Amino acid sequence: NLEAALLDNLHEFLMELGHGFCLEARQKSIVIGKTRGFVDLVFYHRILKCHVLIELKVDKFTHEHLGQLNTYVSWYRKHMMTDGDNPPVGLLLCTQKDHALVEYAIASMDNRLFVSKYQLELPKKEELELFLQTKRREITEG
Repeated sequence: NLEAALLDNLHEFLMELGHGFCLEARQKSIVIGKTRGFVDLVFYHRILKCHVLIELKVDKFTHEHLGQLNTYVSWYRKHMMTDGDNPPVGLLLCTQKDHALVEYAIASMDNRLFVSKYQLELPKKEELELFLQTKRREITEG
C-alpha cells in the first residue's frame, strides 16, 4: 500500500528525492541462483549516472532488511551496470531506525547503502510545538 501511495503521487515523490531521478521499474524481478527477489522501486539518476534501488518497509529497521538491499545492490552492480555508470546506491526506508544498529549493520559493507525513516502522517500540533520549543532552547542556550 505504501508503494502504491508513493506511485500515485509519483511527481511529488520525485520532487522530494531531487532533480535527475527517472523511474525505471516497480517490483523489479531479479533471479539470484534459484531465488527470485523483487526490488520495490528502481530509479536511474541521470546526473549521478547510477541506479538507485529503494526498499520500502512498513516496520522498524532490521539488519535482515539491509542484507536484502545489499544483495540487490550487489546484483545490480554485476548485471546492470554499463560503461560510464557509477555503482548503484541502495536506500532503505522504514518506520523506525535504531542508529546504533544501522551503524553496525553497514560497518563493513562495500555498497553505498542508506537507511532513513519515514512517517505516514504528520505529528500532532502539540508534538510539533514541543519539538520547536526544545530546538529553540537548544539554539539560544547552546
